[in-house]
Amino acid sequence: MAKRQTGRSRRAFIGAAMAGLPATLLLRTAAAFDKMTKPQAEYRDTPNGIYSCGMCTLFVAPDGCKVVEGAISKDGWCKAFAAVD
Repeated sequence: MAKRQTGRSRRAFIGAAMAGLPATLLLRTAAAFDKMTKPQAEYRDTPNGIYSCGMCTLFVAPDGCKVVEGAISKDGWCKAFAAVD
């Protein structure tokens, strides 16, 4: 007589794999994301009127940015500027 497998372990495996798939894709997308260079962002060391990197949501103190690579001045500005609400 042949043993009948319940298939529960297979279902559990497939369920776990499907649950982990979005997390894997999200991590892969984040790893593939590259920051813009200063020329790509049209970065400059001077503010644009009253707008400056120090007032941007993407600015990371003391001299970083979430989307532009390299050292950024808090008095600088680029086309990725996003004002703090």
